[in-house]
Amino acid sequence: MTPDVRRIFAAQAFRAAAYGFTSVFLGISLEARGWSSARVGLLLTAVVAGTATMNLLVGTLGDRFGRRRTYAALFIGLALSGAVFGVTTTQWALMAVALTGTLSTDVVESGPFTSLEQGMLPSAVDGRDPTRIFGRYNAVATLAGSFGALAAGGPALLRDAWTGLPADERFFLVLVPAGVIGAVIALSLSEAVEERLAGPAGPRRGLQKSRSRVVRLAGLFAVDSLAGGFAVQSFIAYWFRAKFDIQVEVLGAVFFGVGILQTASFLAATRIAERFGLLNTMVFTHLPSNLLLTAIPLAPSAGIAIALLLGRFALSQMDVPTRQAYIARMVEPGERTAAAAYTNSARYVVRPIGPALAGLAQQVTLGLPFFIAGGVKCCYDLALWSWFRRISLEPDQPGDTALEEVSG
Repeated sequence: MTPDVRRIFAAQAFRAAAYGFTSVFLGISLEARGWSSARVGLLLTAVVAGTATMNLLVGTLGDRFGRRRTYAALFIGLALSGAVFGVTTTQWALMAVALTGTLSTDVVESGPFTSLEQGMLPSAVDGRDPTRIFGRYNAVATLAGSFGALAAGGPALLRDAWTGLPADERFFLVLVPAGVIGAVIALSLSEAVEERLAGPAGPRRGLQKSRSRVVRLAGLFAVDSLAGGFAVQSFIAYWFRAKFDIQVEVLGAVFFGVGILQTASFLAATRIAERFGLLNTMVFTHLPSNLLLTAIPLAPSAGIAIALLLGRFALSQMDVPTRQAYIARMVEPGERTAAAAYTNSARYVVRPIGPALAGLAQQVTLGLPFFIAGGVKCCYDLALWSWFRRISLEPDQPGDTALEEVSG
């Protein structure tokens, strides 16, 4: 593992720990303020809408401005966002900050940070197959985020003994040091992570040969993400609180368990993919997880609902490192930042619709968003398999990332 890879992992770990902590507090603090489900959905929509916009900017300008400088600027934006969320409860101010694209409703996000990291990591592994690196990359994020989620239960446990404990929104200030540390690490990365194609058109060219493939894949990712917007982690925390009145410390422990399962699944996914292929691993682990998702609102008790949630997350994220490796290998090195940003953007362009519709759907029945999310995601899995099962990645060779059509 190169020094650049270790630094990216460290920056990502600080960010993920902060996201894990604040993603739990976001849903809980809004519920404590008496926000309606529609109002909660509107703010979550602003968060994912800002992420989509910033993703597009990173894909268009990230290589031109410089990956390291863009990376550092995003971390500074994260610190500023944490400061605003930590000092005010005014809705318009929170909405404005949410639109900056530096916040997340989940630990494993596909925002502008991830787009840059997906572009930088293959460049930092000296031409080796990045598949296992992506598995470790996501495992680090999830493990750090899990400890962050677990820590979210600490203030609730201390509040009875310490009446002077700050209000929940003050804990968003943890994003400030995470952002500052991340910016310092970003600026310490070497030149190796930058786009190195020669000529004036190098870092400006974006997608070329791989455009049609990326567009098709991005369209499918958009469908998957639209469904995922109905069941973001902050909404799940809100649903468990509203349905079963589960306390924040219990939710923190649950999401810690979710993170541990995801960490193991990321590492397992890369090894499964080496045996059965990236696409097979993406589809045939994702499909059963979505069936479990639809079963959660049918659970007669909190214990069964939590068990279904844990089973769902043990499988649902196996497609993350395999998807990232698939994209990295299907495009040329100079297209990686753009391909990652555009496919991630496709996930976020439609995802703002999900939380807003989820807020409306749960007014029909509280568990309806889970049925919608699971059903649409199953359709996505079947379409992905149908469209791409005849396309195979070339064997790993340094600098060779092309695809070939398989007849049959």
